[in-house]
Amino acid sequence: MLTKESKIYVAGHRGLVGSAIWNNLQARGYTNLVGRTHAELDLLDGVAVRDFFDAERPDAVVLAAAHVGGIMANLRHRADFIYRNLQIQQNVIGESFRHNVDKLLFLGSTCIYPREAPQPMPEDCLLTSPLEYTNEPYAIAKIAGLKMCESFNLQYGTNYIAVMPTNLYGPNDNFHLENSHVLPAILRKVYLAHCLREGDLAAVRRDLDLRPVEGTDGSASEQKVLEVLARYGITPDAVTLWGTGSPLREFLWSEDMADASVHVLLNVDFRDTFAPGATEVRNCHINVGTGLEISIREVAEKVVSEVGFTGRLEWDASKPDGTMRKLTDVSKLHALGWHHNVDIDEGVSRLYEWYRRGICINHRQS
Repeated sequence: MLTKESKIYVAGHRGLVGSAIWNNLQARGYTNLVGRTHAELDLLDGVAVRDFFDAERPDAVVLAAAHVGGIMANLRHRADFIYRNLQIQQNVIGESFRHNVDKLLFLGSTCIYPREAPQPMPEDCLLTSPLEYTNEPYAIAKIAGLKMCESFNLQYGTNYIAVMPTNLYGPNDNFHLENSHVLPAILRKVYLAHCLREGDLAAVRRDLDLRPVEGTDGSASEQKVLEVLARYGITPDAVTLWGTGSPLREFLWSEDMADASVHVLLNVDFRDTFAPGATEVRNCHINVGTGLEISIREVAEKVVSEVGFTGRLEWDASKPDGTMRKLTDVSKLHALGWHHNVDIDEGVSRLYEWYRRGICINHRQS
């Protein structure tokens, strides 16, 4: 049983979900929190992770750290996605067990489910057919993580819970044009195209100073800036996005995900995640989402409207769409007492406001 005095280690506390979980815990009065940046603790280094657990002795662990990215990154860096995530999970979950951590929350992803999974996807459809090829290495790593949690619980009586969030977006998201997920990538592309169309090259330079593209920052020549952005489908007249725009996706605001995670951490035990008397205990992970879906095209149009871009939205159908549908069945989560709060319209507006404010704050500080 965790108390307000319990020491909680949040791995990945600067990331999209980890930072939101940290803030949510603090808002609830859990202030004995421990976090380390990548520079302070490399989770790929097993010796360093063991030394950290020896020194800190946390009562609970939230494993929100992961090597993540969008379709392009998953296709190009397949070895990195499986190796790094397996290594992080092996080190953090292993040391949690060796140091008798009372509670562990592991964050995975709904990409663990088969490409042709029934819609909405229940937890029990895991491992029933082949995975989506584009993110198979990452998915296998996350499946291994949830099975580690499940297996430690069954063999050793630990209390490790795995939650599988749907597509996330929100404050502290990754807006890298090559490695980010779909919604933040769309938002940044549309914003930059809007600035170009308005002739506001100074705004483009401020953006690139904060998040350089291919090493190009705001000090580059105008020609260089335009050339680099054009390679990513960003011009004054149009924004070009991958695929056809027809796949359906479910989007969850990161602060909602954090609230669900903390709810599970504080109120849900392993025994609550499967039917009493089950002869085979498996698929004890919990889907976290809204249970609602929208096409990539529709969400891109919402971003265009929010930003005020008056150019064209174009689609490169030669690029992969990925899985056509990925809607989660959230009935288990609802039964455990949690529902989402932020719908997509409000979320897109919040994300754009956060993004613009961050650029302005960075400009004033510089």
